[in-house]
Amino acid sequence: MDRREALGFFGATALGIAVAESGQARPDDSHKHAEHFDMCARACTDCQKVCDSCFHHCAMLVARGEKDHARSMHSCIDCAEVCATAARLTARHSPTSVVVCDACAKVCDSCAADCEKNKSDQHMAACAKSCRDCARACREMIKQLT
Repeated sequence: MDRREALGFFGATALGIAVAESGQARPDDSHKHAEHFDMCARACTDCQKVCDSCFHHCAMLVARGEKDHARSMHSCIDCAEVCATAARLTARHSPTSVVVCDACAKVCDSCAADCEKNKSDQHMAACAKSCRDCARACREMIKQLT
């Protein structure tokens, strides 16, 4: 690489960095938000695991003929998917965390409401609690960033 090419390369790199930096501040620019990202990522991961397990539980109940668990079965698997995505994005402090965590909180609220219809079922009560905890963690993270 000759001197002109090197100057062009470094100039283009500096321009790219300047353009990237000129936009909105990234949520991970401040260490004070790292704790909120981490707490949210953990809550989302926990909720994803509990919802996956509750999906299996509901599927077994539906297979036994308890058709009233079909709705919660679908809510749980959808919630698990959204939580997994939110966990990955918040773990890496993505700027899209706010949007995804807002959706995650709403999906968790819906899943919790479906699971709370069967309060006597320990598995579903645990799922509802995990969903409420996740929704709260997502909203807390959002509040800290906006």
